[in-house]
Amino acid sequence: MLYLVGSPIGNLGDITFRALEVLKNVSIVAAEDTRRSSILLKHYEISKPLVSFHEHNEARRTSELIERLCSGESVALLTDAGMPSISDPGYRLVRASIEHGIRIEVIPGPSAVLTALVGSGLPTERFYFGGFLPVKSGQRQKELMAALAREFTSVYFESPHRIVRSLEVISSVEPARLVCVARELTKQFEEYRRGAVSAIVAHYVTHPPRGEITLLIDGSKRSTQKAIASTEMDSDVPSPKEQ
Repeated sequence: MLYLVGSPIGNLGDITFRALEVLKNVSIVAAEDTRRSSILLKHYEISKPLVSFHEHNEARRTSELIERLCSGESVALLTDAGMPSISDPGYRLVRASIEHGIRIEVIPGPSAVLTALVGSGLPTERFYFGGFLPVKSGQRQKELMAALAREFTSVYFESPHRIVRSLEVISSVEPARLVCVARELTKQFEEYRRGAVSAIVAHYVTHPPRGEITLLIDGSKRSTQKAIASTEMDSDVPSPKEQ
């Protein structure tokens, strides 16, 4: 059987009894980062064989794990934080398991997306999750314009090195739009910074953020299509690649 195990996004205490029971009893643990997963297992005094399962070896490792699963072994998949397959490896292994008739069991756990959403103070009844914002400035601007046009909350992961630039894009179109920057969730220096994007970007210009960031953008309460269309026209001018 394949177990997809939700793991803590920061605080090691945020793991379920069921997840610990599974990790104690599986044959092997496939981990996105064996070093990080070994910290979790050691914390709970669990000793299991670990194999790496990340974006660079996912194709090869999937076939190896399918062989083991077909032979009767049980495998637990752990990503660095949160639920497997959500902006992390796992989808390929799930599809292959389904095709081979292998039973899959999901062990629910923490999610940075939902944690940030419910703590943001923005509407939660409907939302869009866009994964990591694009690295290239033109693509990132296009995605942010789409977020401004939506009538519901948009949620993205963003790098601390680019969050100011992303906030500046939003502020240039609609400085009063409400946003929330959720940083280092469940960790010692957890922070939710909420308010008009113009104020949020001003803060981070003088206080550069660190750590893992989730950006939430409030839905459109009025028509912003004219401003968005104007910005998109400007974005047609080629911009240098941004790393």
